[in-house]
Amino acid sequence: MAAPRSFSAAEVRDRCARGECLVRCRRRLYDLSAFVRLHPGGERLLRSRAGTDVSAALDGPPHRHSANARRWLEQYYVGELRDEQSCPKAEKPLDAAAPRLDPRCKPVDVGTDLVDWRKPLLWQVGYLGEKYDEWVHQPVDRPIRLFHSDFIEALSKTAWYVVFLVWTPVVFYLSWLSYTALAQGDTRLFSSFTAEYSIPVHKHCFPFIFLLGMFLWSLLEYLIHRFVFHMKPPASNYYLITLHFLLHGQHHKSPFDSSRLVFPPVPASLVMAFFYGVLRLLLPEVLGLSVFVGGLCGYVVYDMMHYYLHYGSPKEGTYLYGLKAYHVKHHFEHQKSGFGITTRFWDHPFRTLIPEETFEKED
Repeated sequence: MAAPRSFSAAEVRDRCARGECLVRCRRRLYDLSAFVRLHPGGERLLRSRAGTDVSAALDGPPHRHSANARRWLEQYYVGELRDEQSCPKAEKPLDAAAPRLDPRCKPVDVGTDLVDWRKPLLWQVGYLGEKYDEWVHQPVDRPIRLFHSDFIEALSKTAWYVVFLVWTPVVFYLSWLSYTALAQGDTRLFSSFTAEYSIPVHKHCFPFIFLLGMFLWSLLEYLIHRFVFHMKPPASNYYLITLHFLLHGQHHKSPFDSSRLVFPPVPASLVMAFFYGVLRLLLPEVLGLSVFVGGLCGYVVYDMMHYYLHYGSPKEGTYLYGLKAYHVKHHFEHQKSGFGITTRFWDHPFRTLIPEETFEKED
């Protein structure tokens, strides 16, 4: 193995001045230039620490970084600081008598990778067995290839705007169809049970039915994320492990793979057809369609928001800023809680809310 590259303080200072984002943990240097836009705390916070020792910041406040976050940091390791001086922004010069490595800055063992990244991963992960659950929840910053076939591989990837372009016209069309059908005045609730006590459904009820559909989608979003996407496949079952990785494990392994953050339209349409069929069995046709279109709109909002929570930079203190930090905690530390994406609402009654961090005040 080649020896790590050595950097002088002047070289680090010059690279910081050119807009690069190098930080250090005692003498270990990391180039976070490619990560600043994705940082959960915002790009401005990370750039303000360019050239500084971030060892104290790793333990917080404002946030105590998890073992996965420290492992993630190691991916950007570029070398060692050569002399005893630091960049001008550093809090204080290094003490010559200090140990070379602070306990908070010891290299995190990233381990020997259990798969061959040069080959499609989908057919490999099932062989990980008992090691799969730990492996899949140790995120990496690299793209994932699932299939051997270039054609099938292309179908498994989706740009975020495809979801918006495909489903938004469908939402508008079905909304118009539902509203005009209700405007005819012949839709009644409970008419299949009793004509005498059935309730007429006026066209002005459509917005409320639409919102009901969005509300029901938020519950469905939570349930699917928690009980389907986060099922723990038996270690002895190759096929269930493979299915889990295809559905959601790939996203946890590579959370910033931009081509795999939204659901491809073809499989999405099959899932939607199933839920539409269920609504048709439970409700009159027009009511079922009205609830369905609200749920479809909720799904579009969900996919767009999910992409934004990974790649957006919301303003500090806003709802989306808190939601982004919440979702990143789910990925890096709390994989068994924090299942809400568009809202934390359902995490409250189901008791899966990610706990708030507390820090003791120093004397």
